[in-house]
Amino acid sequence: MRIAFFDLDKTILSVNSGSLWVRREVALGYLSKRKAFRAMAWLARYHFGFASAEAMVAQAVAHVAGTSSAELRERTERFFEEEVRNTYRPGAREAIERHRREGWKLVMLTSSSHYLSELVAAELRFDSVLCNRLEVDEGGRHTGKVVGGVCFGPGKLPHAQGEAERLGVPLRDSTFYTDSYSDLPVLEAVAQPVAVNPDPRLRRHAHRRGWQIVDWGDATARAA
Repeated sequence: MRIAFFDLDKTILSVNSGSLWVRREVALGYLSKRKAFRAMAWLARYHFGFASAEAMVAQAVAHVAGTSSAELRERTERFFEEEVRNTYRPGAREAIERHRREGWKLVMLTSSSHYLSELVAAELRFDSVLCNRLEVDEGGRHTGKVVGGVCFGPGKLPHAQGEAERLGVPLRDSTFYTDSYSDLPVLEAVAQPVAVNPDPRLRRHAHRRGWQIVDWGDATARAA
């Protein structure tokens, strides 16, 4: 048995679901433009090295504190159907099916919330999902915290290591598909790192290391 880890945004999907979600939440009145701007500012701080992944995710989930889990799940299901479901990269589907035929365990490794990532994973028949799980209190409301540690950037590595240990498979024998340089810790830890439609920093690094670089197509462009 071996594990194929897949990132979600800009890897399986041709879009960044987080950006789509923020724009949608603002348009529907669930998120103020001020809060949306603050969230994007924190993301920029992280990318430029002025904030940790933990601090960035804490800021991103803090605004849901006190909100209903059931309501957010329902909004996410509509979001998935209306804006995400038609954005799968064609190459992603092919790679997922190839690994399934070859007997690999399929694991989604994403910074997305469990609400969205589990919808995608169910449709694409993944074996498990490693993601940011929002903590919910006994009353069914979000606490504004993440359960099980942040799954973003360097924080993805402990999640991947834990899953490999659970399955009894050496992480070193696994493969990981991602578009983002922020996922470098996991890419460095597996035997087969693959850069999928990579961002500029990851493309340069992949070239230097001799890693495979693939183009899985743009579902949005193809649909247009």
